Formats: sequence, C-alpha cells, structure tokens
Amino acid sequence: MTKQVSAQTATAGTQPPTATEAWQAPTLTITRYDEHYDQLASSAARTDHWTEPFKYIPVGDDAYLTTGIELRARNETYHNNLWGGGDAPDDSYLWLRAMPYADLHIGTGALGARAFVQPILAYAVGVAPSAGPVDQTRTDVLQGFVDLRLGAQTNAIDGAGVTLRAGRQMLSLGTERLVGTRYGPNVPLAFDGLRGLVSLKGATITLLAVRPVTPGPGTFDDTRSRTKSLWGVYATIPAIGLASGIDVYWLGYRNTAARYGGVNGAEQRDSFGARLFGASAGWHWNVEGVYQSGRFADEPISAWTIGTEAGHSFADVPLKPDAVLRVNIVSGDRDRDDKRLNTFNALFPKGKYFGELSPVGPYNIISVNPRVAVALASSVSASIAGMAYWRYSRADGVYDIPGNLIRAAGSATARFIGKEAEATLAWQATPELELSTSLSAFAPGGFIRQTGSAKTITMLGLETNFRF
Repeated sequence: MTKQVSAQTATAGTQPPTATEAWQAPTLTITRYDEHYDQLASSAARTDHWTEPFKYIPVGDDAYLTTGIELRARNETYHNNLWGGGDAPDDSYLWLRAMPYADLHIGTGALGARAFVQPILAYAVGVAPSAGPVDQTRTDVLQGFVDLRLGAQTNAIDGAGVTLRAGRQMLSLGTERLVGTRYGPNVPLAFDGLRGLVSLKGATITLLAVRPVTPGPGTFDDTRSRTKSLWGVYATIPAIGLASGIDVYWLGYRNTAARYGGVNGAEQRDSFGARLFGASAGWHWNVEGVYQSGRFADEPISAWTIGTEAGHSFADVPLKPDAVLRVNIVSGDRDRDDKRLNTFNALFPKGKYFGELSPVGPYNIISVNPRVAVALASSVSASIAGMAYWRYSRADGVYDIPGNLIRAAGSATARFIGKEAEATLAWQATPELELSTSLSAFAPGGFIRQTGSAKTITMLGLETNFRF
C-alpha cells in the first residue's frame, strides 16, 4: 500500500517520533511521487513553513511544480563480516547520496498529466574490495516517468480515478516483502516499464509490467535487466471488518539466468499473496502469506512464506513504549534430489530486511524478532531488538537478501543459524534533519559453526539524513 502525504504533515513535522525501520525513510515517503501538495494553492492551508515555497510553485493557470531533495551520509563499520569468511573482509566505508526531484502537475481537475524526474548521485568511499551496484552508481536517473490521469488522484478518499504511468519508477508494495525500494542501502531499486493505477473511494488496484534497473559503475549507464521481468496485479481494500485494510495480489516473475543449488536455468514463478493489517485500541497487526508455483530448469516449484507481526503501543505510559513481536517462516528446498524446488524467492525485497545488520535474507528461514521502541523525548526515539534464526529445511542453506547462497547446506545437520541483538537511537533535530546511530551484533549458531568461519559479526552505523 502506498502512502499519500498531506502538505501540513509533511511541512510542519508535527508527528511524534517513532523508531523507523531500517528499510524506511525517516520522514515523508520513500518514493516521493505519493506526496501531494495541491492544497497549498489556498493560502489558508499554509503554515509559513520554509519548505512550502518549494512544494507548490504555480506554473500558469492550471499547473504547479513540486521540488525537494534528500541528502544522506551513512557510515558502516563491520567486524567479522559474514562471520569472518575470507570473501568479506572487515570494512568501514562511507555512503554518500543526493536525490533531488521535480514533480510537474498539469491539470488539477478530472483530467491531468504529470512529469516526475529524480536524478541520483550515489558514491561510496572505502568499500572493500570494491564498490558494488548497491554501493555506488555515480550520477544517473533514479526515476523518470510521465502520468496521464482521468478522475481523482490515486489513493483519494472520495471519487474514482485511473492513472497510466510509463517510465522509470520505484515501487513499494505493501510492507515491501516482495517488491520494495531497497531504501536502506546506498542505491535504491527502480524499475522500467508500465503501471496502471485504479482508485475507487480509497481502494487501489495496481497493474504493472516492469523490468528491474541494474546500476552500472559509471555515470548514466544504468540499464534495465535483460534477464528479469515482473508483472501482476496488487489490490488494497480499506476498512474491512476489524482491519484497516486487506491486500490481495498476484505477481508473475521470470528470470532466464536463475541459479539454485548449483543448477542454472530459466525460472518462472507466480506468487499469490494476501495481507491483513490494521490498528485498534493501541494494538496493531500485520499478517501476510504467499504461495509460489512455477518452474525452474523444467522442474516444478512449490514454495511459501507466512509472516506475522503483532504489537501494542502504550501511549499513556512514560516513554510511550511500542512492543512488537514478529515471526517469519520461509520455505526452503526439502530434498535436493526430488526434482522439485521448494526454496522461496523473495523477488525484490526491502533492503536491510531484518534490521540494520541483515547478513541473512528471507529464504529457508524461521525468524523470531521481538522489538521495543520508546520516545526518549519529543524528538528522540530509541529501540532495542533481538533476533533468532533457524533454517526451515536442513537440505537447504542460508541466503543473503538478494537471494545469493552464502552458506550451502553440505553435510551440516544443525538448524540454528544464530542470534542477533540491535539497538538504535535517532534524533529528529528538525522536521527535515535526522541523526541516527545503530549498534548490532550477530552471534553464530550451530549451522554456521558446522559450515565454516564462525565469528561474531558486529556493525556500527552512523547516519545523517536531510529530506524535504
């Protein structure tokens, strides 16, 4: 579900601080194109915040331009990266990125057009042995698309509308379990292709046919993938029973150069999913299940996942704690010789999936993650979390977030991958500027000890993020 941000919330910064997830932006939206500021056409809606002149710039009689930028610097220092394996040396590097954008709206009535462009300048200093595609893309076009709209804007509470979109765009579906923006790393993920959005009184249906963009090492050399493609339908329906909403979706995926268990081949998957989410009387919940079918290297696929999240916010208690428990189960391959693939494919998931330090990804895993976030002051938030991970299937190994196998099963019999602790602290110094830090440690379990180097990973993260 995408998020529409009102001008008053976006400019005044009146929301209380919350401990943001590692895959989320600290303020406003990640994609930026879901922010709408047309109400600033009325002087009565303005608060005289310094950003408002940049958010609504009249262009002629029936058009306006919105501008903004993100400036982020992030340092990460690792010790015993990937449990001390030789392919991942200790590292301390600096990510730098700037993402300005311009959003031109033409026609504010029932018929309208739009042009959105967002370049990116992303550089990395000190990455060993060299910067990869998620570290650095230098200067390129992160997003650039045009819209044609008939009727109400997407996600409008009242009315109906249809928007047709073509070009390069970031995608954020639901909680980014299968399709996300990869916001946490230095280079976000974008897609080239077509998207249709149908809205009806708050319900939204997204139709898409896209290919992921692969960042290149130079300037203006990012290209759409020649091997991977994504298509499907994603619907969000609000106010059903006790829930704030229900997502139902079907996503088709093709990769002509896939690899599982040392076997190369063409992969085609269909993902059928549903998500129930909401909040009531301090409680909040988010439950999602996905089943995947298809074929890999001419053999059938049968895989699945279920993720649960339940929490409670104590608004009347000092520090306003918010306690959450997450449990995820993700299938792995049950038998390497049964000519059937059971390893779940998370497709294009959010970056930093389980937290700031996420050496393992959502494949062949059982994870339990309690977390408590508190408001130390009106602008200061903190959180502490624990994670424990097991292999779902002993016949399958451990993968990273993009889906690369980092520890094969081999002859290992242990299920327990390891345990992790993580603490974060964030200061929203102004509505636009956030300073944050995190400290994480991942102690290996029996499976890691049985399959190679098994030292405790530690990571210190320091970040400054300016966005308006």
